[in-house]
Amino acid sequence: MLQTPPKSLTLSEFLKLPETKPASEYIDGQIIQKPMPKGKHSTIQTELSTAANAALKPQRIAKAYSELRCTFGGRSTIPDVSVFVWDRIPRDQNGEVADTFQIAPDWTIEILSPEQSQTKVTKNILHCLKHGTQMGWLIDPEERSIIVYLPQQLPEVFDEPESPLPVPAFASPLQLTVGSLFAWLSQ
Repeated sequence: MLQTPPKSLTLSEFLKLPETKPASEYIDGQIIQKPMPKGKHSTIQTELSTAANAALKPQRIAKAYSELRCTFGGRSTIPDVSVFVWDRIPRDQNGEVADTFQIAPDWTIEILSPEQSQTKVTKNILHCLKHGTQMGWLIDPEERSIIVYLPQQLPEVFDEPESPLPVPAFASPLQLTVGSLFAWLSQ
């Protein structure tokens, strides 16, 4: 849902506003509220974050976050899943994970909801790639497909159940196929 502010807000003004539920993003001077995740979306998001963390976190390779606000390049967006290489995770003065992430994720993953604009979500992925993200996924539960985006390359569609899904090089311990990802919807 697009919310038009009474006056044009800057990014810093937007970041001072209270959080909304569902969350709002700041894109090109506009506040856009994300749709509330539904069953398929939430299942894939939870299972994918869990699988990524099980494969990557114990060796301190990377960490996956669900619904984490990432503010960089003049936008403040909330990818469904953001994966950060371990040594790029922002830390506070106590060495704990910082509250504010002002960098692009190393891997951004979006899950399309039925009422969501594929164009808007694709623009968010492309914005991430432009600012250093290594790979983006757009998961479409209805089509049972994953579109994989890499910097300076054409996107590639994965929709055959036995197809292994590409992951960024740092995430090679995570091995998924199209079929195994969508099987989470039946479990």
